[in-house]
Amino acid sequence: MKKKIYLVHGWGGSDSSEGWFGWLKEECYRKGIDVISFNMPNTDEPKIEEWVNYLRENVTGVNENTYLIGHSIGCQTILRFLEKLPKHKRVAGCVFVAPWLDLINMNPEEMTIAHPWINSEINFDRIKYHTNNFLALFSDDDPYVHINEVEKFRDRLGAKIIIKHKEKHFNETEKISEILKFIHGSR
Repeated sequence: MKKKIYLVHGWGGSDSSEGWFGWLKEECYRKGIDVISFNMPNTDEPKIEEWVNYLRENVTGVNENTYLIGHSIGCQTILRFLEKLPKHKRVAGCVFVAPWLDLINMNPEEMTIAHPWINSEINFDRIKYHTNNFLALFSDDDPYVHINEVEKFRDRLGAKIIIKHKEKHFNETEKISEILKFIHGSR
């Protein structure tokens, strides 16, 4: 069965906002992998319910050939989407680029928007019903995601961790070859 990727952008982003999105779509197209990317609702003021409901409505045919790839708040959206999936649904894996459960260097307006995301619990055990195949990529100079977030994703999900050098929040990154290696290495 053919692999399928769902790509979820970050806060203030779009389906083409990051350079690596276009690169990933092109590489997957060449390898015969379908990529579906979204323009998430209310992107400048993301709300948990809106974003998770959007995925519920638009992610179809979830199966063991499905990969979910998120950037920043898109990672949290994927976690919360998986948390609500019926127990019997399984996905091949998840890739999280600059994921976070807490943020740094936020102004008061940003903290107001981020507050529900940071303070609403996530049931990680429930998420692991759906896959145990996680890759989380961090940068050693991310201005928003403290390097301590690495341990949270390692401890709570058993994620394979990659720390990149000087990629900031991956907004300017042109390609992330580790994503393709992860997908290719999975079944």
